[in-house]
Amino acid sequence: MSGAESTGGEINDKEMPLLEHLAELRKRLMWSVGTFLAVFIVCYHFAPVLYDFLAAPLAHALKARGEKPELIYTALFEAFFTYVKVAAFSAAFISFPVVATQIWLFVAPGLYKKEKKALLPFLVVTPVLFFAGGAVAYYGFFPIMFKFFLSFQNTSPGADVQISLMAKVSDYLTTTMKVIFAFGLSFELPVLLTLLGKVGIVTSKSLKRYRRYAYVGCFIVAAVLAPPDVPSQCMMAALLVGLFEISLFTVKMVEPKREPEDA
Repeated sequence: MSGAESTGGEINDKEMPLLEHLAELRKRLMWSVGTFLAVFIVCYHFAPVLYDFLAAPLAHALKARGEKPELIYTALFEAFFTYVKVAAFSAAFISFPVVATQIWLFVAPGLYKKEKKALLPFLVVTPVLFFAGGAVAYYGFFPIMFKFFLSFQNTSPGADVQISLMAKVSDYLTTTMKVIFAFGLSFELPVLLTLLGKVGIVTSKSLKRYRRYAYVGCFIVAAVLAPPDVPSQCMMAALLVGLFEISLFTVKMVEPKREPEDA
């Protein structure tokens, strides 16, 4: 990446030496890592509260069935490492805007003025959509998913063999983190396709032409990212298909207009 700055659409001839590049990179890395560690320490202090927040959808689903909300751990160190994961997970979420800003400050000096104006909106929208995807998973997807999984319990007094959930704290955290990150990344699809459309790599016509293949890809991605049950995978696939259709609209708005060919 060139360290040259652009003024009036032209790049200055003077470029940033390699050592200055490395010094600038070290500075941005220190800010990013320092922010993450500071937020991690604070989040670890509040790890039980944060875990209660993540476990609230399951607790509500259990209470709705008249059952006691309870999670267990079977290894002596399991609860400790679960709180460490909760703190790291929360710190990654909270410090993401700062890390993205540091990346932008490192890359921006090497861009044209026109390129900065084109990329800055995507930098702002990216964390917003990621948080929106996590919120959809937490408030919309989790209640449906837990209601479905809990329906397989058989705790009636007349049952020969009673089947009840005894969820482990580590397994529950792994599942919720995977789903939240999956939804957050899924919401970045319009940003990615719109950016590719703006630079001319993809067009709305090409996306429409390969729409059926995109739908198949949405179901494949959902099968990898979603929990291993069919309803969850179908819900995520439907979400991806909807985001793809939104991307078609946004790509058509930002794609470069082609001049009509002469007869």
